[in-house]
Amino acid sequence: MNGRRVLSPVLLVGAGTGEATCGILYLAGYLRRGGIEAFVRLYDGDETEEEVTRSLEALVARVRPRLVGISLKWFHHVHRALLLARTLREIDPEIRIVVGGNTASYWWRELHAFDCIDHIVLGDGERPLLALCQGDPAPPNCVTRAPDGTPRRLPLEYVQGATNSEDVYYSHFNDIFLSHQDRHAFSGWVAPGKGCGENCLYCGGARGNQKAAFGRAKPFLRSEESVRRDHQEIAHRTWQFRYDFSGSTAEFLQGTWAGVDLSRHSCMYFLWGVARMELIDALARTFEHVHMVLDIGCFSEQQRHEQMRRGLLKPCASDRELLEIIDRCRRHPNLDIEISGIAGLPFASAATLQEEVRLVERVISLDCLVGYQRLEAQPGALATEHPARFDMVTEARTFTEFLEYFERREPGDVSVPMLRFRDVALEAAVQRTSEHVDALARKHEEAKRRVAINGRTRLLNTAPSTLQFKLGEWLGHHRVPAKVAQEQVTVVRSVEGTSMACAPSLSPRRFTDPTLDQAEDGRILLTTLAVFEQPTTVATAVAQLGAKLRLDPHSAREVIDHLVDGRFLQPA
Repeated sequence: MNGRRVLSPVLLVGAGTGEATCGILYLAGYLRRGGIEAFVRLYDGDETEEEVTRSLEALVARVRPRLVGISLKWFHHVHRALLLARTLREIDPEIRIVVGGNTASYWWRELHAFDCIDHIVLGDGERPLLALCQGDPAPPNCVTRAPDGTPRRLPLEYVQGATNSEDVYYSHFNDIFLSHQDRHAFSGWVAPGKGCGENCLYCGGARGNQKAAFGRAKPFLRSEESVRRDHQEIAHRTWQFRYDFSGSTAEFLQGTWAGVDLSRHSCMYFLWGVARMELIDALARTFEHVHMVLDIGCFSEQQRHEQMRRGLLKPCASDRELLEIIDRCRRHPNLDIEISGIAGLPFASAATLQEEVRLVERVISLDCLVGYQRLEAQPGALATEHPARFDMVTEARTFTEFLEYFERREPGDVSVPMLRFRDVALEAAVQRTSEHVDALARKHEEAKRRVAINGRTRLLNTAPSTLQFKLGEWLGHHRVPAKVAQEQVTVVRSVEGTSMACAPSLSPRRFTDPTLDQAEDGRILLTTLAVFEQPTTVATAVAQLGAKLRLDPHSAREVIDHLVDGRFLQPA
């Protein structure tokens, strides 16, 4: 590389717990095709700082990375991104630490003040990150440090669009993961396009911020060929596909599915705008099951139209259009619908709150799920930056206020700063309505999931996938002592994607991991599933479990109920 210092291997991680953004998977494939040995940690279940340190120490020992990239896409991960960066700096001061993503691009000035961060990638990251790894002294889109320590922001030269993103696609899934558990955590996200053309008042990723942070004036669809490569790479590795983009058409997606059999896959589609039946029909014909999330902004039509009239909300369906879509979707027995909206948006009143409740009740009566949450403060969103315009107050606006909020959260707390009405009486009414609607939605969802069983109910093991791995392969050899690495793990997936990993021969005295059902617990679960390989009554199964495992009837029934709740067992 002309005397440059190449930074390889590379480790890419997400800044939050759970599944990281799929962006690091696109980045890893791009780096691999560019000659950089890249790895990802897709799933992170660590909660305490001690757990974070142990995990990162093991990852660094395994990969020996010269550079670690931290994906800071979501604003509520800013505290954790800094925790990861500080911990990595303490583990190995020689590692170059890079952050990127929407939030990193928005707060680049504030993040640059932390000496645990070496570079910040602004906007699209593929070419800038590869340039950093190749030792380019002037990588595009990057904030680096000048010799005197001041920030040196390089121009946004790399802005992805429809004509220059053909080389961005999934690849190297056999190489980039450090464990089978991590690869199985992938939920099937595919990005048909990027960007947003709307300026919704509540969103930090709206058109104005997209232009400022990414240099992208309008959204675009990726080429059919690159999206088709995504499907080809992951179709045999995932049980479902997830999409989140408003610009896709039935014709476009059908072109990206060409030659890939998706008839046994599930699909979850988050649709931002007004649904087109051509797209819904295509999804239902292609996938075994479809869960369609329709975002209508808010459940009050009056409030929704007022925001659209003022240019503060994307185009959303009217109540009449929404009910027509729901009715037309009924012809697809493999499709279910969730209607999503935000509570507490500006221009609320007693009348709009009554409208919200009426529409929620109507939607539930049609057996649709309801997604409902209070308006949160997002950095850069119009309502967050100028709450007084809407007679509101925000619990956080500046970088320091957001960071302090998340620093105060206890492990496991997923709350975020909120926007609330200045009028005390209105705020109280909005909160009461929100709690009422939450209760309605929760009761309906629980009723849909509930399976009434008794001793005569015939159940069947409907798990579509049962795989076996060595413990070292499943958890990753960097996490497992050699003395137990060959222990067998059986991984069972339910029809809804829930997985359980059973290690019946592994005593907790030798090794323990919170993601495993070990020893007797694992034996009980696997034996119970085996009892129901053919349709079997609950009473018969309870008797068999008593004979095989010496389980008393009450305990046997608890295990059966647990597997029914997880959709591993279903009525025959």
